[in-house]
Amino acid sequence: MNRLPFVLRLKPDMKDAGIAAISIAWDEIRASLHALHMTNCSVWSIEDFLFFYGEYADGADAPAADAVIMEIMAPYAELFAAPGTLPLMYHDIGIVRADKSLIRHRVFATKLKDGCDEEYKARHDALIAARDGSLRVGPESNFTIWNANGYIFGYCELVKSFDHEMTEDEKASTIAWETRQLEIMDWLTDDVDWITGEKHDAIRLIGRG
Repeated sequence: MNRLPFVLRLKPDMKDAGIAAISIAWDEIRASLHALHMTNCSVWSIEDFLFFYGEYADGADAPAADAVIMEIMAPYAELFAAPGTLPLMYHDIGIVRADKSLIRHRVFATKLKDGCDEEYKARHDALIAARDGSLRVGPESNFTIWNANGYIFGYCELVKSFDHEMTEDEKASTIAWETRQLEIMDWLTDDVDWITGEKHDAIRLIGRG
């Protein structure tokens, strides 16, 4: 399965109108994407960005999903990072659940500090190397992270059957990793507010299907 991310940036003072437009037109957009053989499509809002995620079959040409979206969104947004231009920074696909009722989403966004692209990639390459090719069954699946012109967008399907309250060891490990990551990036979403004491908006699902 191929994964197709891209990012729109809402024009000044157009956030509310743009989100309303894509929400109203989502059924039409979804039908057009399905006609292009796109699956598992979703659009997420954070700050003035709209992050699009979708999938298409191996061996197929990348569909023009951005054209479908921009046909509706041109008055409200500009293409910030086009499909095929976002470098993959990390992946942990694991076992992908076809039944999406078994998962919940974690979608997040950060901004890299100047000159930290290579360091971010190196740290995540080390995580991949540590797995040594092992296939994890959860809790994370279909996990991918991309760089959109210095902004990081991550998409992950968390398997509900693995949900549990974090142990003290898990908390300590998470705090250590995220504190180190703050050396090279700033959060746009609220994922680590419980660590930093900051206040960010949660990423918002606009449309899915």
